[in-house]
Amino acid sequence: VHGDSSLVASSMDGSAATNFIEGHFVAPLSGEFIDNVDPSTGAVIGKIALSGEADVNAAVAAATRALPAWSATSEDERSRILLRVADLVDANLERFAVAESLDQGKPVSLARTVDIPRLAWNFRFFATAILHHREHSTTRDGALNYTLSQPVGVCALISPWNLPIYLLSFKIAPCIAAGNTCVCKPSEFTSLTAHMLCALLNEAGVPPGVVNMVFGTGPSCGAPLVAHPGVPAVSFTGSTAVGEIIAKTAARHAKKVSLELGGKNANIVFADADLSKAVPTSVRAAFANQGEICLCGSRLFVQAEIFDEFVTRYVAETKRIRVGDPRDPATTMGPLVSRVHYEKVVSYIRLAEEEGGTLLCGGVGVPDTVPESMRGGYYVAPTVVVGLGSSARCCQEEIFGPVVTIIPFKDEDDVVVMANSTCYGLSASVWTQNLRRAHVMAKRLSVGTVWINCWLVRDLRVPFGGMKQSGVGREGGEFSLEFYTEAKNVCVHIGE
Repeated sequence: VHGDSSLVASSMDGSAATNFIEGHFVAPLSGEFIDNVDPSTGAVIGKIALSGEADVNAAVAAATRALPAWSATSEDERSRILLRVADLVDANLERFAVAESLDQGKPVSLARTVDIPRLAWNFRFFATAILHHREHSTTRDGALNYTLSQPVGVCALISPWNLPIYLLSFKIAPCIAAGNTCVCKPSEFTSLTAHMLCALLNEAGVPPGVVNMVFGTGPSCGAPLVAHPGVPAVSFTGSTAVGEIIAKTAARHAKKVSLELGGKNANIVFADADLSKAVPTSVRAAFANQGEICLCGSRLFVQAEIFDEFVTRYVAETKRIRVGDPRDPATTMGPLVSRVHYEKVVSYIRLAEEEGGTLLCGGVGVPDTVPESMRGGYYVAPTVVVGLGSSARCCQEEIFGPVVTIIPFKDEDDVVVMANSTCYGLSASVWTQNLRRAHVMAKRLSVGTVWINCWLVRDLRVPFGGMKQSGVGREGGEFSLEFYTEAKNVCVHIGE
């Protein structure tokens, strides 16, 4: 099984992920690299470029040179190239799935069925979306007004470590489909599949300089990229703390900004819910991808009448999750992404007990199902906590790991207050058979997405984003294309 890592070896330049600038793989100008660690073992498996401001400047210069020709390229031709990227991803699905698991920790089975197919779909969707875009026109008082949607320019695209290539491609595809060029900064924890994608972009015929990648840390290359005067737009997915820094930097230069930040999402189960669906889906909503999804339903609110029954069934379902080697087909949960993140999650589990919570399963310690050879990895068992009030820190702060709190509630008014009590507002799920209640709850919850009797059902045509400290702006479909373009009005006097 571990030999699968050889599938990704050919994508690494001497076992090091180097920058991709103007169609070429180039070492960072400083010559410095950082370790790339396999979270399933804690072992170093390669090196990642530690880029600096000089590398960013070179990448932005390349993107600037490529912009005039790419923005003038027809939509039909841009669409053809993006579709070719999607086809190449499909042809390399297994190689990408193994690499994403090796780098991030998620099971290969999850990357194979979700992350990599979504990578291809992002390119395929926006390749065709640009062919159906319509501009607006009006006539009044002897004048014709029409709108031109024109590329913003060189865009900074900064992606997180939890869904590495899935979310990076959700930025690249609409960005270049709309005629922009870009400089990407993937997370330093999960740079492998981004590095692999660069070779496919060349093979697909994406012109040199249209997509550039600089690898490294936020301070080393992310900060100079956001601050660069030649970058008029920034799309960032990551923590609220970093989002605040980016917003301040961007404000000084009046840049366009799209921020998809943290979440502490409520999953609300009413007494009339169909528990045969609500229980397994709520378990998946809490623990999919090791709980490392901004949309995870980490705060479960269950109506008091069914609380005991729900908790019993929920814990039993949770115990069916198998934590272990992410390359083992039997594994349904892998390790957390890094030692630093592991320590953060473990600290919250300890805090839950300090705050008076009771752990019904999980907790601190390597699960027995983890192979002896992998016990140096960053494994945490799915943990269910009861006995905390909604104001407890574990119920207010984003843990971003396999930890869920379950709290009883009385009625709609009671649960709305608790659900809306955090500083976040990304998403929520509501489980009920009452149609009136479903619509009322959807309206009252202060979040960007509400799922009714489901979770993480995604349609790329709909707006995606959060309220409050969960972000600024919306992405998806026309919302993404709107962000990556500037609307220009043209008024022509045509007489009476």
